[in-house]
Amino acid sequence: MKQLLLVFVGGGFGSVLRYLIGKYLNNAYTGIPYGTFVANILGSLLIGLILGLALKNNSLSQNQTLLLATGFCGGFTTFSTFAYENHLFLKSGDFTSFAIYTIASFVLGFLAVFLGMFLVK
Repeated sequence: MKQLLLVFVGGGFGSVLRYLIGKYLNNAYTGIPYGTFVANILGSLLIGLILGLALKNNSLSQNQTLLLATGFCGGFTTFSTFAYENHLFLKSGDFTSFAIYTIASFVLGFLAVFLGMFLVK
């Protein structure tokens, strides 16, 4: 039960932070979802750092990892919003934004995880 509570609390904080970032960075005029992009890349970096620390000399406990990686990062990053925003790009015929957003999110997301793991070493 304690583990579920840790994931719940971490997820709540992550979701609120993602909402705030989206509120201030998403551009209603252009439709470019900068907030989701920033949250996903930053979340990828954070999960790399967190899991890197967890693996390095067992620096984080299982409960800390659940709170931070599963909970916070799980609530902070969002694939569902990413998919919906891409749907909007395709629906509007904005194939250029779709391609740039999708490729940049995947490439920078992976690089951010790797960077986080590298920085912890």
